[in-house]
Amino acid sequence: MNYISTRGYDKKYSAAEAIITGIAPDGGLFVPETIPAISKDEIEEMKNMQFFQLSARVLSKFLTDFTEDELLEYTAAAYSEEKWGENPIPLVQLNAYNDREYILELWHGPTCAFKDVALQLLPHLMTASVKKTGINKKICILTATSGDTGKAALEGFKDLPGTEIIVFYPTGGVSDAQKLQMITTEGDNTHVIAVNGCFDDAQTGVKKIFGDDAFAKKLEEHGIMLSSANSINWGRLAPQIAYYVYSYVELLRQEKIGKGEEINIVVPTGNFGNILAAWFAKQMGIPVRKLICASNRNKVLCDFFSTGTYDRNREFFKTSSPSMDILISSNLERLLYEVAGGNSAQVIEWMNGLNTEGKYSVDKDTLKSLQHSFVGGFADETGVAKTILDVYDRTDNVIDTHTAVGFNIYGRYHTRSNDETKTVFVSTASPFKFAPAVMDAIRGAGYSGGRSIETVIKELSDESGLEIPKSIAELGSKEIRHKDVIDKEQMEDKVAEILIV
Repeated sequence: MNYISTRGYDKKYSAAEAIITGIAPDGGLFVPETIPAISKDEIEEMKNMQFFQLSARVLSKFLTDFTEDELLEYTAAAYSEEKWGENPIPLVQLNAYNDREYILELWHGPTCAFKDVALQLLPHLMTASVKKTGINKKICILTATSGDTGKAALEGFKDLPGTEIIVFYPTGGVSDAQKLQMITTEGDNTHVIAVNGCFDDAQTGVKKIFGDDAFAKKLEEHGIMLSSANSINWGRLAPQIAYYVYSYVELLRQEKIGKGEEINIVVPTGNFGNILAAWFAKQMGIPVRKLICASNRNKVLCDFFSTGTYDRNREFFKTSSPSMDILISSNLERLLYEVAGGNSAQVIEWMNGLNTEGKYSVDKDTLKSLQHSFVGGFADETGVAKTILDVYDRTDNVIDTHTAVGFNIYGRYHTRSNDETKTVFVSTASPFKFAPAVMDAIRGAGYSGGRSIETVIKELSDESGLEIPKSIAELGSKEIRHKDVIDKEQMEDKVAEILIV
């Protein structure tokens, strides 16, 4: 399986090369030349697999440089019971009296967010790829985060030989718990820097660094190359496809659906990587009826799926679901390439429009094709808070703010469509990462005001009966190690300062 750029770069890359490179030289994103299929017989076989085994099987179809035995070794280590507990990603029926709604809990890993699923595995894939390609350079993982990717990447690459990891996050654009998780990170190779601005500023700055040929040559002279842990890296996105296959197989195993029966999948969405992984699972043969793309007040994706125009020229909102506070959804480029039939020239035209005018519009046929699979919607802050309380009241499940966005949009979709298809809600983060907003929703607006984050987390545990995750419980006692705050124009200079001694 070779990988090609969405923007038509003439070289083809192996999976290992794509993982190390991160982003194509022409600024495009790597996609597989073809999308492999999963047969009905394989789905039956997967019913007898644990998640790490199923994950290796799915990945073996995309990462053909690696044997399935190699991938099994990596997935067994990444999803060990020590890191995740007995069941890494439980699929839970929300209410015994409602067999339509299920929640896929993706936050039982080391940093309590769905990013752990991919970022506990990516370091294994990255180091193996370095060996397979014979590259003899230090790899610098350079990434921007809206909250969860940063800590998950830091945890995955911390003290990994031959690597440095630099994470940029927006000032004021992450929750208190997310920020504390990042700035207290240990490890001799970890660097966490706040950027004045929003996530899009940090992400744009990272993309500019990747696209600076002169800077790349300067790093090369010092034996260093850049790679990414964002979902722009195929090695980050591919592992996410596996848990959508797993959710379908698990429903079959629990006899909640019949063979070939379609499901819906609801995904809270910002950078579009998580829901794109679900689309790839659908293309592989998993019977998915609708992919419900749930946005918060930064509803650029919701508007796009409704009108066909992607327009980032709008007010930016800081919300209680900060990991979705994004106006430039990078992974949408991969979907557009696939839906446009691999027409790189068209993708370049759209992306140039986004870069120069802040917007682009797709044609009617492309929009119709997108709307066949995707439903978009958005929730405001009032709706998110009401949804957290509603889900708690009717199911006894406490959900975080991002997951609540998904439930909110689905509720309105279900009322409007009368679609009774079995539905999987992707739960992307532990409620403890956003404890003040969750407790305000349950106890009343302003409840958490004046209380310390430690107090609110303890009260959420008492209210919900959930055990406080170790990585959250220890936050208050950890030393703050990363204190740098810079402007977005200083990002490249900061990378040079860190890497070139």
